[in-house]
Amino acid sequence: MNVEEIRTFCLSLPHVTEDVKWGADLCFCIGGKMFCVTGLDGPFGVSFKVKDDEFEELSTTEDIIPAPYVARYKWIFISNEGRFTRAQWEHYISQSYQLVKDKLPKGVKAKLD
Repeated sequence: MNVEEIRTFCLSLPHVTEDVKWGADLCFCIGGKMFCVTGLDGPFGVSFKVKDDEFEELSTTEDIIPAPYVARYKWIFISNEGRFTRAQWEHYISQSYQLVKDKLPKGVKAKLD
């Protein structure tokens, strides 16, 4: 998936907002918390959160590294848009969305539901 396809998919998820942070990073959020980040300029790159038990395996495979600054929260960085199939991209982005949503404070979740 390219950046525009990722953007379209992220915005199709309920209650997602987008914002540009740090000058050129397109951030997708649920309840004010980021679940997917991609660059607007430069080479392709996408970061998102994965399950704890997936982090080690994914972050040591080709074209994937622990995401700078947020690896301790089990985020990975993918540098090749062809690394996953469309179905895999959608799975991991949806999973990241759900992982972040599940950790939102009860009051924030109540407003979303």
